Amino acid sequence: MIIADLAQIAGRVYPARRRTQNLVGGMSPIQALDFSMGNVTLEPNGGQVPWHNQVQEEIYFLIEGTAEMCLGEERTVLRSGQAVYIPSGVFHQLTNIGDAACRMVYCYGPAGDVAHWRQELEGTLPKAGIDAPPLPEGARPQCTDKPTEKPTEKPK
Repeated sequence: MIIADLAQIAGRVYPARRRTQNLVGGMSPIQALDFSMGNVTLEPNGGQVPWHNQVQEEIYFLIEGTAEMCLGEERTVLRSGQAVYIPSGVFHQLTNIGDAACRMVYCYGPAGDVAHWRQELEGTLPKAGIDAPPLPEGARPQCTDKPTEKPTEKPK
């Protein structure tokens, strides 16, 4: 039996102020062909999964906190206990709008790497309204900050 334990998975810190811990796929001991899954912790007041798209279908399930969800031309507030479906190819962004850390679980299929992780780490993420469609009106800005130093695996 292979078990992925969040307490044992350091994860990776991204410039947009979040930590991602792969539960299935990536650096996880669990590998699957049909889906990937992980835990994301968004820092208070603006931690973000920046505006991006990918070829996989995806679900975001908010476990703790309150976040602004942008999906295509729509913008709404997600609260803990809510999930949102993200169709393949549709631009999306999740931003913590609360004063405490926000946690969500993602699941996408098929399994595999998603370009926006690498692009964010390299500072080459397509910019909303320039290289990518604009964010919905009133949305929090997309974080496209370049990392100040090479991100490292963060111990828990």
